This record gives sequence, C-alpha cells and structure tokens, in this order.
Amino acid sequence: MVDIIAVYGSGGFAREVMPLVKKEKQTIDNNYYFIDDYLQKEGLINGAKVLTYEKLIHDFSINSIYCSIAIANFKARRKITEKCKQDGVKIISIKADNCCVMDEVIIGEGSILSPFVTITSNVTIGKSFHANLYSYVGHDCIIGDYVTFAPGVKCNGNVKINDNVFVGTGAIIHQGKSNKPIIIGENSKIAAGAVVTKNIPENIAFEESVPAADP
Repeated sequence: MVDIIAVYGSGGFAREVMPLVKKEKQTIDNNYYFIDDYLQKEGLINGAKVLTYEKLIHDFSINSIYCSIAIANFKARRKITEKCKQDGVKIISIKADNCCVMDEVIIGEGSILSPFVTITSNVTIGKSFHANLYSYVGHDCIIGDYVTFAPGVKCNGNVKINDNVFVGTGAIIHQGKSNKPIIIGENSKIAAGAVVTKNIPENIAFEESVPAADP
C-alpha cells in the first residue's frame, strides 16, 4: 500500500507547511496532496495536486492517508480533525528539522512546528498546536488544544494558555510565577504586537501594547 500524504488547506500557511511535510514524510511515488474543500478545478499548487477531501478519500484507501491540518482557524481545525479521525484518516505532526525542543516536553497529536521554533523545558502542549516561524515557548508553560501562534510569538515561562487561543504575530507574553502563572482564557485572541503582563479572561480580544516612548 502506497502512503498518501496530505496537507489540509491550500492557503499561505498550508503552502509553507508542505515543504516540511515533504522533507519529513517521504513517499516512494511523490504522493503529496493539498486538500481544498472549496476547490473549483483540480490542478497543482507548488507541484502538488489539489483535491477535495471527499475525492481524496474516494480515490485512495483510508488506511493509506496521512494528513497535516494547516488551517489557523481553531473551529475549522477542530471540525476537520474530528472528521478525519471519524473516517480513519491518520493525523500527523510536523516539525521542521531546525526546531529546538528541549527536555521534558509533551506535545499532542497534529502539531505543526515551523522553522526556528523553540520549545524549552518542562512544557505540556495539547493537540493541534500551531507554532509559526520563530515562535518561542518558555519553561513550565501549559498550552491547551487548538492553540495557534503566529510568527514571532514569545511566550515566556510559567504561562498557562487555555484551548482555542490565537496569538498574533510578534506578541509577547511576559513570564508568570511558579505559584502564580499568567493565564490566558479559552477562546481569546491576542493581537499582533500585543504585550501581555496579566491574566486575560476567556472570549476576549486583547490588543494592549507598550506605549511608545516620548521622542
């Protein structure tokens, strides 16, 4: 049986993930696919075929399909994950070979760690975590399911991030204390460039940043 390796999505992030997939999950017959459920016409993106999910599972044996879900929206990612698992499609994790992952790190299934991501020591991360380019997770952090880091996020030590949180490009989450971690509530969204120094409630769009210095 020939393995079929698919990246779910065909947008910018999915196109960044595909080269990582090709390097980490090599197939004999170059069987790489993008999945796009809104596809109007079959074709190629960056040399890989694009199919709808329904056509992929129709054309190939479920037991041969391995999928990385490269969609930032947590609701869509969760729904797709549940659909794939229900159908028997295997969810894979992807890690760039220049990532730095240190001691006692636990990461759930379906993660994507882009180039130059660093995860230090004693970190627990749930399923379907996305860490984009140059993101960082410090010591003693706990991160829930379906959390997304855009490029350049700095999450310092002793931070707890609950499920479904999106952290925008260049955001900085300051370090908490071992007995009083900074807590980011479920379903919250941290804006690009924001600086987080305190707890954030659930379902909040947080945009606060450090004021510019006087000239």
